[in-house]
Amino acid sequence: MKRNLAYALIVMLVAVASCSFTNKSFETDDKDKLLLDLITYVLERGHYQPKAINDDFSVNVFEGFLDILDPTKRYFLESDIQEFEKYKFQIDDQIKNTDISFFDMVYQRLLKRMDDAKVIYKEVLEEPFDYNEDEFIEINYDGQGYVDSRKELKERWRKQLKYATLGTYDSKLELNKESSGPNSSEASNSGDNSKAFADENVSSKPLSPAEAEKAARDLTKSTLDDYFDFVDDLERKDWFVQYLNTIVEVFDPHTFYFAPDDKEKFDTSMSGKFEGIGARLQKKKDQTKIVEIISGGPVWRDQQLEVGDEILKVGQNGETPVDIVGMRLDDAIKFIKGPKGTRVDLTVKKVDGSMVVISLTRDVVELEESYAKSASIIKGNQKYGLINLPKFYVDFEDYNERNAATDVAQEVERLKEAGAEGLILDLRDNGGGSLKTVVEMAGLFIKDGPIVQVRSTDKKPEVYNDKDERIQWDGPLVILVNELSASASEILAAAMQDYKRGVVIGSKQTFGKGTVQNVIPLENIVRSNEHGDLGAIKLTTQKFYRINGGSTQLEGVKSDVVVPDRYSYIDLGERDQENPLTWDKISPAEYTPWDGYIDYEATIANSTKRMNQNSQIKLIEENAQWIKKAQDETVVSLKYADYKKGLEADKEKAKYFKTISDYDSHLSFESLKYEKELFTQDSILREKRDRWHKDLAKDVYVEEAVNVLEDLKMNNIKNSKLASVKG
Repeated sequence: MKRNLAYALIVMLVAVASCSFTNKSFETDDKDKLLLDLITYVLERGHYQPKAINDDFSVNVFEGFLDILDPTKRYFLESDIQEFEKYKFQIDDQIKNTDISFFDMVYQRLLKRMDDAKVIYKEVLEEPFDYNEDEFIEINYDGQGYVDSRKELKERWRKQLKYATLGTYDSKLELNKESSGPNSSEASNSGDNSKAFADENVSSKPLSPAEAEKAARDLTKSTLDDYFDFVDDLERKDWFVQYLNTIVEVFDPHTFYFAPDDKEKFDTSMSGKFEGIGARLQKKKDQTKIVEIISGGPVWRDQQLEVGDEILKVGQNGETPVDIVGMRLDDAIKFIKGPKGTRVDLTVKKVDGSMVVISLTRDVVELEESYAKSASIIKGNQKYGLINLPKFYVDFEDYNERNAATDVAQEVERLKEAGAEGLILDLRDNGGGSLKTVVEMAGLFIKDGPIVQVRSTDKKPEVYNDKDERIQWDGPLVILVNELSASASEILAAAMQDYKRGVVIGSKQTFGKGTVQNVIPLENIVRSNEHGDLGAIKLTTQKFYRINGGSTQLEGVKSDVVVPDRYSYIDLGERDQENPLTWDKISPAEYTPWDGYIDYEATIANSTKRMNQNSQIKLIEENAQWIKKAQDETVVSLKYADYKKGLEADKEKAKYFKTISDYDSHLSFESLKYEKELFTQDSILREKRDRWHKDLAKDVYVEEAVNVLEDLKMNNIKNSKLASVKG
């Protein structure tokens, strides 16, 4: 479906563009203007909800571009901003006239200010930091203005560098305690925070506070030297791509321009097999955070990183790490990725506020762990089934090769053969995928009927139906979701909820991505092109709607049984992105709710009551609130005694919340027969499944899903008997 739509879009755009662009006179070296013209052309004619390119649009681009280039406000001066201001309401006109003078002015000034910064940071780092002084820094830069003078700019750099160096200073003092302690050999293998930082600079003798302070400054300087060497290698076109994407992302957060190299990376990521650490990253302000961990990859195997962790520095095989705070995401990824077998050292600020250095060996991230997998759940003399689906995958070249719907159908059959009396479909952390597989998968659980409505711009919604009257699973069903369940996951959960076919357990609401994107190669839009590969644009072209008429955009799916997790208060959803499309509603499709003998409301009420009384859930809620509180504290003390006190308090609190992982549901999990046969030849698969089963046994959400399945089963039996009596 997506391929056909992309093709139709290209045909439509080419038909109009053939006369539009062949008559324009662009110089052979003026690729930037051609790209600007092409991209805005496609956006205005192909985007689902095109925005008027007017003064308001101009202001968004103006503020967005400056924020991307200087998020911590330590390059530009207030006088620069005032000079740029003359363009604040003119960028829309420049876009229409393929004028890039705003970009040129800002770009040239940025290069100058970066040259100034190279002098400033060296001057700052020549002087010792006084960690006994009562001093604070505000790390929420949004509310801060630009400074007026070089003197003020240097002071801003001083505070930021003192803050950046404070953790390293502490680690070197902690190393003294380790190396001189009675159990130093034991501590050196403990894998704790001190050991991690000790790898940065192993010393043969303890350092005095003054020596530790100087060593920390030296390390910070080395990191900045490396960073600016890296920046110096960037070309003008790299910065222009940032400008283009500032324009593009005003339309919505999922529309994006891929430069030729980036398009290649996108294609690689879509194939599901690449060499790296096995984590997806997202840039928000000056932070590089982990938003997804890919099963089977180095991060997944290591078990130390988690979603929400922030990567601060990246080192290669024990070498001095590079500070990536404030660095562009693409640039940061270049440091993190690398060939199979090489080592990368990540300095990480954990979700709980602790600081660690984690060393990983890069590897090929296998697609296999992105496929559906199942397990039997044993509770007493009863058996249930669980299917974990990381994404709605498909081979667009050959749908029949392998896809999520076919695989889930196969796992359902295997679980039925194993005697499962209820089924859990785990869609937590599932970011979506193929629409066709969602429709087919939903059809496994209902007789027939609509699954989702899809609308293109100014067109009547198209209803996607399950036309197969066969029901593969008619037993009790629970869907598990969380804040990271998005797009296709939300369609399936919403359909099961609207049909009252299954009970949705999870976060207050899912991610809220209710839009469809297609990738359009820009070279297909022009008749003749002298500039080579022009890259591609990922364009939002459609919107999803539930069969009850409501959009999943922004609001996501609200769980029937709401349970907190540690991410409950963290900004992760579509509503927390820049420029998301709005929520709206259309007419509902015609559908008939599930006619099975299920007391849907009573089951939800019983589950909610259990969750409200569950001590593990209360602990998770407390953890989530603590994490949110820590993230909201943006004024930080630069006094070492205060820093240390806070660090120790955070460690104690983190230790307290570690008991969450000690939970035991007293459920047993085992692989199905076919997988056990594979274990004899694949010890790695056995290890992966053993670890998965251990994690499931500690999972309070899976435990409650089993409780709900029991309730559904009992209600089914009771109501079936009542129906028989009435009959």
